[in-house]
Amino acid sequence: MNVILKFFDAFGETIVRLWEGSGFANIGLDQIGMLLIAFVLMYLAIVKKFEPLLLLPIAFGMMLTNLPMGNVINMNFYDADYIKSLGYADGTLVAYREILNKGGLLDYLYLGVKLGIYPPLIFLGIGAMTDFGPLLANPKSLLLGAAAQVGIFVTFIGALLLGFTPWEAASIGIIGGADGPTAIFVTKTLAPHLLGAIAVAAYSYMALVPVIQPPIMKALTSKKQRQVVMEQLRPVSKTERVIFPIAVTVLVALIIPDALTLVGMLMLGNLMKESGVVERLVKTAGNELLNIVTIFLGVTVGATATAANFLTIQTLMIIGLGIVAFGIGTASGVLLGRFMYFISGGKVNPLIGSAGVSAVPMAARVSQKVGAEENPSNFLLMHAMGPNVAGVIGSAVAAGILLALLR
Repeated sequence: MNVILKFFDAFGETIVRLWEGSGFANIGLDQIGMLLIAFVLMYLAIVKKFEPLLLLPIAFGMMLTNLPMGNVINMNFYDADYIKSLGYADGTLVAYREILNKGGLLDYLYLGVKLGIYPPLIFLGIGAMTDFGPLLANPKSLLLGAAAQVGIFVTFIGALLLGFTPWEAASIGIIGGADGPTAIFVTKTLAPHLLGAIAVAAYSYMALVPVIQPPIMKALTSKKQRQVVMEQLRPVSKTERVIFPIAVTVLVALIIPDALTLVGMLMLGNLMKESGVVERLVKTAGNELLNIVTIFLGVTVGATATAANFLTIQTLMIIGLGIVAFGIGTASGVLLGRFMYFISGGKVNPLIGSAGVSAVPMAARVSQKVGAEENPSNFLLMHAMGPNVAGVIGSAVAAGILLALLR
């Protein structure tokens, strides 16, 4: 009888321990809220196809980190209080030691974000797929790409006025460039605690380009302006295409060294493409490498979005400021396009200015779509690609300026 009682007591204790160690017993309302957000993002990525290549892994990483007792990533390893509890005043090396001794898979993969490895590799892949021909054929479109970066700096000032630190404000402002890797690169350096919120905002707004931009474009242009048919672009020689990435890299290095990492990798990818002598490397950079890094970046950035970091008033403010930055960037590009329309005697369609944000090639497609609605025989895509690829360079340069000022 005693044996039976002991068996049931031991069995009961085992069940209790299993229950106490289960996710069901440890999940909180904040984690449930984060899981719901992750599911919504998955829905947007899978069903609505909103930037699925990154939104899907980000959402899955968010789900992983908010499932209770999973401990898939340990952001506390970088926390100053945690480091002090180990008997050290501070030190990044201590955090890396903790990761090597106690970390899991996502802790190791997150080092690619923390050390700034993933965003430049993504720029390498983007460069290998980018055609700068439209920009070279119409160099004036570089101004449109620069104008669209105004949203970054206006939002930077706005975030400062709302009480964010300069480092946080810079990370929020960069959302206006509509360039996810650049936003991550700046945020991991200046405000890593905002990484999850800013990454989700940046990629969400990139995906919403076809929704956000058209109303702004139509409000700032007349029907006559939207109907303008632009002259065909001139052919661009191979020599121009090869010299361009080399010249841009040298120029950026001399003027804004902090932008060299991103711009340099972008131009390396493009030089490999345009040289025509390393086809295998171009294929690897634009396909296998880019895809692998995209998965690692998305999952680990999503895993930083814990309830403590994400479910805050600050996050709502970031999301609100992000759409303001994006809207101002779009408007700035269109307004400069209108100015070019007037000084050119009506030869420039101002719609191409909206493509100055670096959401390639979505923003250029939106310019084409809005123009075609007014004039079905109008083909603005290649004209819009000029400011679009200029925006990629512009957002990286803007990031370099902010890093130079604040790092």
